[in-house]
Amino acid sequence: MDAAKKKQFKSDAHSLKPVVMIGQGGLTTAVLAEVELALDSHELIKVRIRAERDDRKAICEEICTATKAELIQSIGQIIVLYRVNPKK
Repeated sequence: MDAAKKKQFKSDAHSLKPVVMIGQGGLTTAVLAEVELALDSHELIKVRIRAERDDRKAICEEICTATKAELIQSIGQIIVLYRVNPKK
């Protein structure tokens, strides 16, 4: 993805609220299923990860590989993910 497209997605994501929140239970199959559903319907989503910094990075990488989504931005506990929906 080129820098201009990424910049546009960051701008679009600014007004979004997190649609998936990962808490004490960590990343489970149910949470991954919710991320999949959110990406299918919205393409661009925010996810809140309540964990330590190193754990957040590992969870983020795991989500990206499992869902084939692209990480657009990561600020603190919030990550922005994008995956094109071929059905749209």
